[in-house]
Amino acid sequence: MLTIDSFDKKSVTYYSLDEAKVEKIFEHHIGKGEIAADLEPITKKSRLYDFFKFQESRVLRNRGRINPFNIDDYIANYGYQGLLKAIELNNSDEIIKIVSESGLRGRGGAGFPTGEKWELCRKATSSSDIKYIICNGDEGDPGAFMDRNLLESDPHSVLEGILIAALAIGSSKSYIYVRAEYPLAIETLTHAIKQAKEYGLIGENILGSKFSFDVEIYEGAGAFVCGEETALIKSIEGKRGMPKPKPPFPANEGLYGMPTLINNVETFSNIPQIIVNGAEWFNKIGTSTSKGTKIFALAGAVKNVGLVEVPMGISIRDIIYKIGGGISGENEFKAVQIGGPSGGCITEEFLDIPLDYERVKEAGAIMGSGGMIVLDEETCMPNLARYFMDFIQDESCGQCVPCRIGTRRMLEILEAITKGKGERGDIEKLEKLGKAIKESSLCGLGKTAPNPVLSTIEYFRGEYEEHIETQKSCERLHVKIKVKKV
Repeated sequence: MLTIDSFDKKSVTYYSLDEAKVEKIFEHHIGKGEIAADLEPITKKSRLYDFFKFQESRVLRNRGRINPFNIDDYIANYGYQGLLKAIELNNSDEIIKIVSESGLRGRGGAGFPTGEKWELCRKATSSSDIKYIICNGDEGDPGAFMDRNLLESDPHSVLEGILIAALAIGSSKSYIYVRAEYPLAIETLTHAIKQAKEYGLIGENILGSKFSFDVEIYEGAGAFVCGEETALIKSIEGKRGMPKPKPPFPANEGLYGMPTLINNVETFSNIPQIIVNGAEWFNKIGTSTSKGTKIFALAGAVKNVGLVEVPMGISIRDIIYKIGGGISGENEFKAVQIGGPSGGCITEEFLDIPLDYERVKEAGAIMGSGGMIVLDEETCMPNLARYFMDFIQDESCGQCVPCRIGTRRMLEILEAITKGKGERGDIEKLEKLGKAIKESSLCGLGKTAPNPVLSTIEYFRGEYEEHIETQKSCERLHVKIKVKKV
């Protein structure tokens, strides 16, 4: 996709490009100032028109519009104005008040109020004055690439958010935890830090103030469990990434035993605009409990896939049928899986609920970091549950018995069912195991591990039963069972 802006004409966006089409665009549009011959830009009649029309680009506002390797591009688009305002305020209480009043909640999945977390960390005491900030970029959900895209396309918005948070809680050191398999994100971020230091935005006495701050990138090894904040802390400390019980929470006792603020990439990217535009500007969008926008990686059986940023409160139906363009092919909608491996499936009757943390949870899923996979009627739900359980079981740290053994046993049962070797009572065993794992696991990974299984059993129990009764595998059994009404 390519967007061309000019001073005397409207922006024009071309899509579905290849090398030959780009050459034609440069020849005609750039060279002659005319729409490239035989290439249709996005108009109201285009398939992708609604894909953009119903989005609300705030966090993704700079994606594709600035050069991520040029700090001047970011500054020219009001970059670092939030940091400047925060330094001029010189009042941590006021900064945290703005963030709290905005209603911003953590975009990493749990949705904890950001301002409240900052306040807890600011008030935390220790044997020294050291406080740390960790930006969690350990994006491990299959098919999720929200944080990676932000780090690759707009790294300075993340850095600016971290710097503002540091002013608010009194921190002088930050670690940005990024997966090693994101080489472009690491390269872009490394260059952004270097440029910010050259411009006096990171280092000693930032912008002539008494505020000094340093940022370091830490490359993670790719363990899914390290997305959990206590496991992430151990990883940075050079230990095996394994969660530990809470409390104490990282805000009181985190990295190296010091108070530590942990937010994810998308959360930090929201901060600069909130400080510049104010809390009221941010919370005009959303529901009573979930404000602002949320980025999702829309994938699966929809015509339009990719990263989408939508206002909180939009219906899931609008995301699928307006932004996503509806179900691809001739099959009908079956369910949408939200929340990654720890999420759940939402069925037709829940598509019109407003998108917010509480309503999604009530429907049987979790917001998660932003994975959204649309499923059509050809999808075998027991096999889908088996796929996610296989991932979770493989990624379990093995520290607690419920997660280590429980997920393995659930996977064994699911594999038997999907291979046509299931037995009567297997469904009840899955439900019993799932409940036990949720109630007794050590960390959030284990507590949410059974979600895909339990939600598919709740709404698609008939598919499990038919696998068991017919003793047929997924390859031989093509089920199109009506969704359970509740």
